[in-house]
Amino acid sequence: MPAARTIEGMDKRTELGEFLRSRRAALSPEDIGLASFGGRRRVAGLRREELAQVAGVSADYYTRLEQGRGRNVSESVLDALAEALRLSEAERAHLRDLARPARARRHSRPQRVRPQVQLMLDSLQGVPAFVLGRRMDILAWNAMACALITDFSQLPPARRNMLRIAFGPDSTARDLYPDWSAVGRDTVGYLRQDAARYPDDPEVLELIGELSLHSADFRRWWAAHPVHSKTHGQKLFDHPLVGEMALSYECFSPNDDPDQVLITYTAEPASASAVALAHLATLVASPASAAAVNWVG
Repeated sequence: MPAARTIEGMDKRTELGEFLRSRRAALSPEDIGLASFGGRRRVAGLRREELAQVAGVSADYYTRLEQGRGRNVSESVLDALAEALRLSEAERAHLRDLARPARARRHSRPQRVRPQVQLMLDSLQGVPAFVLGRRMDILAWNAMACALITDFSQLPPARRNMLRIAFGPDSTARDLYPDWSAVGRDTVGYLRQDAARYPDDPEVLELIGELSLHSADFRRWWAAHPVHSKTHGQKLFDHPLVGEMALSYECFSPNDDPDQVLITYTAEPASASAVALAHLATLVASPASAAAVNWVG
């Protein structure tokens, strides 16, 4: 990643062009209902002219968008491009964020978790739960979240960030997540969304530069422009104390701060994962086992 972008901010028009190119390269003519006439193609994916044809815009106009020369892109054009590129809902939102003028600097306000939210986290016995903020900063957590992932309270405040935990130079995330490639790519995809919403946030830019320096995985996935919304799903864990677990996660955002998300992990009742999670909860509840549980990833 060029150092200038890390220092001076992200040009949303340049990012828009790179995002469009990455998604165009992932499609073939057959994917969007165009006939393929055979022969070797010079570049992977669709040609600009083919995508413009399906989206109903001129090839010249689409070329200007990819070259970062487009301004004031209409909602109808964005919708047409999203349909032509077969974008997911998260990718559609990302496309709109990149095409809009930069927002006011709302990111300058520090994020705080209300005391009532912390009380709720602490009341979730046996359920790992934590709150993420902008840039995937870890704002609040309960004891089970520390036992499952890492003891956030033992980390310096600057390291209480899911991306730094996942991609930092001393990260053990690959050992915790058997499906590390999917987890890592999705994690990068969350940061992509924040970077599009707040392209002039110096802390986002600093984080991108730092992780690009330390992690080849981060550099590779960042260049691929993954976009992912954290809503719900399942994640596999290989925990050093209780072994393998398949846990479902659900995400909730408070109305007073849409840039916060509360995440909970649960196991299917009566499953082997439920047994392992219950075992982890007993270790958390036992003072004699607390030191063993409070490992730092």
